[in-house]
Amino acid sequence: MVTVATWNINSVRLRMPIVADFLKQEAPDVLCLQEIKCQENQFPYDAFRELGYEHFAVHGQKGYHGVATVAKVPLREFSRHDWQDNGEARHVGVELPDHDGMIVENVYVPAGGDEPDREKNAKFGQKLDFLERMTRWADKVDRPTLIVGDFNIAPLESDVWNHKQLLKVVSHTPVEVESLQRFMDAHGWADLGRQHIPAPDRYFSWWSYRSKDWRVNDRGRRLDHMWASPELAAQSTRHWILEDARSWEKPSDHIPLLTEFTL
Repeated sequence: MVTVATWNINSVRLRMPIVADFLKQEAPDVLCLQEIKCQENQFPYDAFRELGYEHFAVHGQKGYHGVATVAKVPLREFSRHDWQDNGEARHVGVELPDHDGMIVENVYVPAGGDEPDREKNAKFGQKLDFLERMTRWADKVDRPTLIVGDFNIAPLESDVWNHKQLLKVVSHTPVEVESLQRFMDAHGWADLGRQHIPAPDRYFSWWSYRSKDWRVNDRGRRLDHMWASPELAAQSTRHWILEDARSWEKPSDHIPLLTEFTL
């Protein structure tokens, strides 16, 4: 058995207390973090070691972005892809040698700004180009692989609080959904979230800080994902989320997702 978790933590140093609470409560074997917002030498390695997480693959940068994969089990850094094509730290991949050489890719897709038009908004064009580079990579994946992280896209109608109102809002526009579908088709990825929590069942992973009472308003979106190669997806036995984490002290605007595998 191996359990993998993913969480856009929105500053790992600021939120280390709730990360520790999460690890004590759920104890995943592997935790993939996005938006760590620190350089590699600033990452709180000792805090993780005290919790039994002694294996690291950290790809950081000063103040922005950054991804890290930490584990109780041995890992080997496997890859770092610059799908943004500008040197930003948005990806790290690891291999789990004691778990059939399972590959875990940890990615933070750009948010894409506010205007869903690449001519008016360069950030939106960068997001679409990022997805295109990911798709070209996925077409060549030849090992059982899990890719997780903040994809910044809610693809299904039931992945957002109001499909019609969000059709022109970045993260749920048709062009983004189509780009993500091409990425899925390139490798035949299985969407583990919807494999275990079928649409149209309610499933959100992000609620804006702008909402004073996120539970009452419940204007969520499913921006975070765990996708697996078909053979690996067949070995997933459980998938769950920690919605209560959105109410923890100094929370991230995202919540953790977890999947358990029997390898």
